[in-house]
Amino acid sequence: MTTTAAEKPQSARKPLRGTKTGVVTSDRRPKTRTVLVAYQAQHSKYGKYIKQRSVYQVHDPKNDSKVGDRVEIASCRPISKTKSWRLIRVLRTSQGPAPTNLEA
Repeated sequence: MTTTAAEKPQSARKPLRGTKTGVVTSDRRPKTRTVLVAYQAQHSKYGKYIKQRSVYQVHDPKNDSKVGDRVEIASCRPISKTKSWRLIRVLRTSQGPAPTNLEA
């Protein structure tokens, strides 16, 4: 007998695609956070790993996150000209200002 999508239990769902983990670097605008996502990419010719980063504008409707918090974000429909990511959850809160280097 085959099972349909409606009969599958909730725990069998796939994890969210397109999620990233980063650090909040700015919380000055209401319902918007700037999140820095640091990662390492391998150089195409030399093979050495290089530190890189991306900055995302994230929609935070409840203003839950503060500067320095580690958060999980996911892509969504465009909310404004630069905002097409939303806050999923705050993974770890911080006690001080956000780090400015790439070891986030």
